[in-house]
Amino acid sequence: MGNKVSKIFSTYLWGNIYAMFLVLALLCVGLKYGIDLYTHHGESIVVPNFVHKQYDDACDMADKVGLTIEVSDTGYVKELPPDCILEQSPVPGKRIKSTHVVYVTINAATAPSLVLPDLIDNSSYREAQAKLLSMGFKVGDPVYRPGERDWVYGILVNGKPVHTGDRIPRDAILVIQVGDGTRNYADTTLIDQDEFDGVDVPEDDKSANDEDDYEYEYKWEVVPEDQDVPDAIEERPLDEATEPEEQGGEKSE
Repeated sequence: MGNKVSKIFSTYLWGNIYAMFLVLALLCVGLKYGIDLYTHHGESIVVPNFVHKQYDDACDMADKVGLTIEVSDTGYVKELPPDCILEQSPVPGKRIKSTHVVYVTINAATAPSLVLPDLIDNSSYREAQAKLLSMGFKVGDPVYRPGERDWVYGILVNGKPVHTGDRIPRDAILVIQVGDGTRNYADTTLIDQDEFDGVDVPEDDKSANDEDDYEYEYKWEVVPEDQDVPDAIEERPLDEATEPEEQGGEKSE
């Protein structure tokens, strides 16, 4: 019994316990200050204004204050030079840590292009206009030409016709050619008479046509009551037929 009590209160045992608590305390303190040191706790930097500055100049400014710049997107503004910063996040004036990254949008050297959809001779003006605007195109006032009303017959860019599948700059203005409801002479199918000049017509067809064009008229004759009525009435052409009054006049003379 005495040996057990002496072991419990021995210096070796309590020394190990004190050492464990000391190590645990050092770990907690080191973890706390280590995280603060790693995350720069309590430190903040005011974000400079990088908008409308060249990308290289903005990177130099960011290095001086301890920030990092990364390009997240590109845009296009015709009036600004290429590689000019258009937008930034976070916004200027916000306080951030030195490890924070500033994302910027830079200006492209050329305008982005879009593929022209299948609209020519395949949609109405209202449908084509809505489709182009939803894709990001710029649509100008339409021009009218003879054709079916409000039907799309063509699209012009800088006065030149474009076709389905062509890549067109997004900042270009598209002019839609629309029908005004009148027909063009060129849209009417005409029969060329020269094509039929050398066509032979069969004799049967000619005689049939001649008979159809020939007019007939009945010749009227006065039949006495004591004579029989003829079984058939004679038919004569119009130019050979005469009126009963004229025949009667000739006989009387």
